[in-house]
Amino acid sequence: MTARTRPAPTGYSRLQILLHWGAAALIVQQYLFKDAMSAAWDAATKGVEIAFNPLVLAHVAGGALVLVFALWRLSIKARVGAPSMVGDSSVQRTLAKATHLGLYALMILMPLSGSMAWFGGVELAAQGHNILKIGLLALVALHVVGAVYHHFVLKDGLINRMRRAES
Repeated sequence: MTARTRPAPTGYSRLQILLHWGAAALIVQQYLFKDAMSAAWDAATKGVEIAFNPLVLAHVAGGALVLVFALWRLSIKARVGAPSMVGDSSVQRTLAKATHLGLYALMILMPLSGSMAWFGGVELAAQGHNILKIGLLALVALHVVGAVYHHFVLKDGLINRMRRAES
């Protein structure tokens, strides 16, 4: 059976949940410690030698891990599927699909643009990276608002799918 012909799982696996929360923690870390990377980028563009900074290393490694986690989750989704979208209207389900698509796209594009900027010195990639972070913040906020809405307004237990692995 392929992922298209088997019924959608009713929940996420332990690995999918760990990858979700791991990516979330890494994205938070990326925003909290971005100033060191910005300072290093400014110095590099001015031709100043950059001293080793563990926060810069954490930003580069964190971005790489976000990319790996996103691709890993997508590969699992392609193999085993994902639970059906939940919502009390087709508009909500469409918004949820678009939000998830955007999150995955940005979790892939941001590390790629950051790598092109940092390792390739591509200024346009650095500018794109800074623009994309606004979109990522907006989509993360929308994702969280959606989860809170499901939990407190719809009371449909949706959030539990990312808290407990499917048996």
